[in-house]
Amino acid sequence: MALLRFAASIASTLGAYALYTLLKVLYQEFTSPLRNVPGPQTDHWLLGNRKKLLNFDGQEGLWTQEYGRTVRINRLFGFSQLYTTDSKALQHILSNDYVYQKPAAGRYFLGRVVGPGVLIVEEDAHKKQRKIMNPAFGPAQLRALTEIFVEKSRQVNHFLSGAPHHLKWGCVQLRDLWAAKAAESGGVARLNVIPEFSTAALDIIGKAGFNYDFRALGAGSENVRDELHDAFATVSGAGDISAGLMDIIKARIPLLRGALPNTKIDKVINGAQATMRRIGLRLLQDSRQKIVDGSSADSVASRDLLSLLVRANMAKDITEAQQLSEEDVLAQVPTFLVAGHETNSTAATWALFEIAKSAEIQTRLRNELLAVDTENPTMDELNALPYLDCVVRETQRAHAPVPISFRVAMRDDIIPLENPYTDRNGTTYEGTGGRTAHFERKPRSGDLGSRCRPIHARYLHYQLNLALTSRSPERWERSPAISTSIPGLWSSMLTFLGGPRACIGFRFSLVELKALLFTLVRSLEFELAVPAADIGRLTMTIVQQPMVRSDPAAGSQMPILVKPFTPL
Repeated sequence: MALLRFAASIASTLGAYALYTLLKVLYQEFTSPLRNVPGPQTDHWLLGNRKKLLNFDGQEGLWTQEYGRTVRINRLFGFSQLYTTDSKALQHILSNDYVYQKPAAGRYFLGRVVGPGVLIVEEDAHKKQRKIMNPAFGPAQLRALTEIFVEKSRQVNHFLSGAPHHLKWGCVQLRDLWAAKAAESGGVARLNVIPEFSTAALDIIGKAGFNYDFRALGAGSENVRDELHDAFATVSGAGDISAGLMDIIKARIPLLRGALPNTKIDKVINGAQATMRRIGLRLLQDSRQKIVDGSSADSVASRDLLSLLVRANMAKDITEAQQLSEEDVLAQVPTFLVAGHETNSTAATWALFEIAKSAEIQTRLRNELLAVDTENPTMDELNALPYLDCVVRETQRAHAPVPISFRVAMRDDIIPLENPYTDRNGTTYEGTGGRTAHFERKPRSGDLGSRCRPIHARYLHYQLNLALTSRSPERWERSPAISTSIPGLWSSMLTFLGGPRACIGFRFSLVELKALLFTLVRSLEFELAVPAADIGRLTMTIVQQPMVRSDPAAGSQMPILVKPFTPL
């Protein structure tokens, strides 16, 4: 009887909390000035405009054409959400990271994969982690890692058995792997390049990140998988499992996470996380031991990012209060994997798309690369190649791997706008209130309430509408006059975001992409296996994965014809 009364009490408490939350949300919605902001009608009673919001194929661009850069859209159950591509608004949101933070539910789901790493934590915790990590991602450190990028795209170490080009277990590298497949196919191979770009990126981040060799390329031929590779694949694949009601409750109500039973996603992730933690602890101990043994920071064994991070965390000028805990350092292992894997492989895929669809671009780039008298370029040599730089910039502009960013205002604030808008009542506004989603009449500012609203910052659409005269790599040769009003970390773009939460590994990503293209384009020729217009983008994904419009059931793919380059 006592147990029943306790259960009834818990149910009543939860019911009262749910009712309070519902009434609060309804009150905020029906009193929000956001309701008068121009925007599209809801597409679905439950999902609102979510499908178009996460559609990277351009449908959401119609909103800005019809309603302007500041738009009200509908989120779950039709509740209002601010959508902006306004440059001044983007600058304000990204520059004030203590005010505009990632939504708690999103942080919960991502945090289960990467732990309390720099991608997840906010405010002082983020500032502390970032300060310790910054030295590991400087130009000098990346210069020493360039040979790893080149090696993983070029060098081959395999055993020949049976057929002449049967590649078996070993550090089978991308260029030779594709050349062998072309030879096996009579000179030209039709490849979906996404899986092998993905495994190459995993090999690179494993070696450069913490001196760990996944040996992912070519591993499938022996059906032998490294256990950390398996664990990472399991965690990455957990995103394909649909979140249930229990997962959503845990994401929305932190107090209940420990009380509710494990869900299907929890069980999948927990086992993989145990493996990642065990191996991560070993890698962390190895890094510390190298420092204790006096290993030089310039030695090959100490160039990986984890060793550099551990060294910075153990520096004599760092106080105990400034040091990261073991858990904080350990959390960077899955963070390195997630941040340095899928985004980099996606960028390489879209770069190859741009190269494969234009013979002129490909020929000009190859001529520049062949003029370099080494197969092992340094970072400085890669960065000194002007047309390679143009191709990379245009790829990152048009195909930002992660083109969206969600923020929630944590306190009252006014978001300034470069492009004022007129609401449904004919009133002109020049700013929006972050937490309240309140709109201030031009030129007057008013009081703000406490209505919390999510903010959707769409920086890919901003980049696609830059005031530029052409849509090709050559645009970057003319130093285009694009807006400098946003805090873009690189090339006045927001591909790597900007402000205090800008991508710490942007140099890593750019040098890796240049090294891959340098090696592949010098030795191989590429042609799209389908018309360029048939290549679209998958919806409802974190990174903008390509797909074939005429074969949507196949999911993510980029079919390319590959053959060895033969000089005339």
